Amino acid sequence: MNKFDEQIIVVDRESMFSHEKNAFNGFITMEDQRALEIFETLSKYEVKRRGDMEEDPSFKQLISYCILENEQDEILVYERLTGGGENRLHGLSSIGIGGHMNHLDGDHIEKILIENARRELEEEVGLTRIPDSDLELMGFINDDDNEVGRVHIGLVFKIKVQSNDVNVMETDTLAIQWKNKHELSAAADYETWSRLIIDALYNQGY
Repeated sequence: MNKFDEQIIVVDRESMFSHEKNAFNGFITMEDQRALEIFETLSKYEVKRRGDMEEDPSFKQLISYCILENEQDEILVYERLTGGGENRLHGLSSIGIGGHMNHLDGDHIEKILIENARRELEEEVGLTRIPDSDLELMGFINDDDNEVGRVHIGLVFKIKVQSNDVNVMETDTLAIQWKNKHELSAAADYETWSRLIIDALYNQGY
């Protein structure tokens, strides 16, 4: 199937941001009242064709964005290679494993979010049998200052893993390495979301 024909989960911007009252740029944690109110809107999601949503900023596409931390408290950093699906992000580094979310029949929104995040972790880095409790929703990432960000919002999860359990499943799309939290900023050319999260969390000693 062409990626643009994929049926994905979206929420209309007006509902999500409560007519811009809760609009933000950057990363907000689940301790922020805006994040809590945004989370409450996710159950109102609609299912739309991805190709129709890519240039429609009246909807936000929900993206899982999982930060992996190993037993040495290092963070997984990966580079998107030219074999990856999003041309606009090729050559950039990231700390978030994830992707678009799909509808699941009969499940509540919390389960839908977890299952989509879990699927991406299995597809991208081979992680399986992840308990729900291991995926911690840390907050939301949003950036309306560029064409990619305007049509997406990231649900930022954190998961503790064993380094040996992580394997690149498609070597033409990702190249990975582990970095100390305090050295993340030194890496070159992060995609916008990762840069915003690093500035908000790891430069503050989180």
